Amino acid sequence: MPYHATAHRPPWATLPAPLRTAIGDRLGAPVVAARVAGAGFTRGFAAVLRTAAGGRAFVKAAATAEHPRLVDWYAREAAILDRLPDGLPVPRPRWTLHEAGWFALCLDAVDGHTPRLPWDPAELAATLSGYADVAAALADTPAGLRELGPPHLAELARDDILWWGEVAAGREPAPPLPAPVRDRLPHLVALESRLPAYAAGATGLIHGDLRLDNVLIDGVGRAWFCDWTWLCQGPAWFDLVTLLLTAYADGLDADAFFARHPAAADAPRDALDATLAALSGYFLTTAASMPGTASPHLPAHQLWSGEQSLGWLARRQGWT
Repeated sequence: MPYHATAHRPPWATLPAPLRTAIGDRLGAPVVAARVAGAGFTRGFAAVLRTAAGGRAFVKAAATAEHPRLVDWYAREAAILDRLPDGLPVPRPRWTLHEAGWFALCLDAVDGHTPRLPWDPAELAATLSGYADVAAALADTPAGLRELGPPHLAELARDDILWWGEVAAGREPAPPLPAPVRDRLPHLVALESRLPAYAAGATGLIHGDLRLDNVLIDGVGRAWFCDWTWLCQGPAWFDLVTLLLTAYADGLDADAFFARHPAAADAPRDALDATLAALSGYFLTTAASMPGTASPHLPAHQLWSGEQSLGWLARRQGWT
């Protein structure tokens, strides 16, 4: 999966002139260069901007009428980033603005790159170590974030993530499955059904969408964690599973990385299996649908993620 080139974004020059002027005014000088972000799976504008005065900033923007959901997501991300504890490796918000029917969010620019695939050992170690710090800082929900009313992973799982039960009940068509897994639907239903109960007791917060393309490695090798729209209450080991899908796909010992990580210290014995079952059903059954906010690369990413989740689970369960 070419995570560095999955986005489908408008170039800076196509944004309304009043919006470009307003952004330059807020940055203190006209924008003279824009490096559009290649990673991500939305159609929103996102770029590192450089001004005539030498300033740099990362700006996201979306049209209110055309992409209202993106506008809501960017506004929510701004509120979340503003309340995350100090000292964490996350981009900090500067300002938001409404202009010419668009909403824009400005963040500090992180001078970094999406982790390389196959995973570079040092970059993977930095990412796992950095997430351990994030998980520890969010283990007790900060008051400011609690005021935003973040959803609970247990509820999200019941409402939107658990799909194998829908397939078993005939309410959702079965996605194509490899031969060793075709007769395992009852097992998949049983495993995924444990996720809400496992998540229900969590009191901390998690990123909620921790993929490789939401990580940046800076010039000194530190990992930064971006795109915080999907913050929710839940166990940190859930984030760890979604992050490690690419490690499994690279042939690395993802089981060992999971078991050794502090975020998994209190995970139930089969939390990894329950999460993989839920993720495989979610990704495989939603791969055929693409919201209007999405990059055209999203279906391929969903399918790939579902295949990796199911392959990892099948190997752990001895189904292969």
